[in-house]
Amino acid sequence: MVLNDKTPKRPRGRPQIRPDAETRQLIVAAARHEFHGHGYAGASMGRVAERAGVSTKTMYRLIPTKADLFRSVVADRISRFYLELDEKRLEELPIEEALERILIGYGTLSFDEEAVSSLHLVIAECDRFPEIGTAFYELALRPTSQTMAAWLERRQKLGEIEAGDAMVAVGVLRGMMTMEPQRAIMLGLRPPPDLEEITIRARYCARLFLSGCRTKQG
Repeated sequence: MVLNDKTPKRPRGRPQIRPDAETRQLIVAAARHEFHGHGYAGASMGRVAERAGVSTKTMYRLIPTKADLFRSVVADRISRFYLELDEKRLEELPIEEALERILIGYGTLSFDEEAVSSLHLVIAECDRFPEIGTAFYELALRPTSQTMAAWLERRQKLGEIEAGDAMVAVGVLRGMMTMEPQRAIMLGLRPPPDLEEITIRARYCARLFLSGCRTKQG
């Protein structure tokens, strides 16, 4: 008796072409490792292509320069932060709980090993390569501040808080939440906090901040 050979056979013809979006993600993931391992000056576009499993021709077509590559890495990490924030859900929550969630998301982003490494890289090399400082500010610092400020402004319009200039208030919030732990992490004095510690700190910062600006209505 002859058994049927059920081994799947490879289709004939040229292999399926990978979409550019998928290839780009592979390149960005490879670049993240390259920057964190070698810094900006030492990063090699050739090694990135090799790690991503693509030709240098393909990589340069999708992401032409090292500066573009760095911008893509920063933008990718920040996009994940926005995905974690459900703005519609935030509007439905009591103000203290909503602020806690925002600060937990921001803290998780800021204390992430990748984010700390990127900040370290920018501080160390932005004098030689000002484009990476500009990219980090435009793609990471400013958008997160604007998102938090927009939420504060909406709550002010509802009469729940009186915080004055929302961007100034966000600077205070960001400093309360991350400055001291992040500085200690960068100096090698402590490991990044886990989610439990981030949550406790977010709850404390939210309560402290709101105690100074909550109105009677809020």
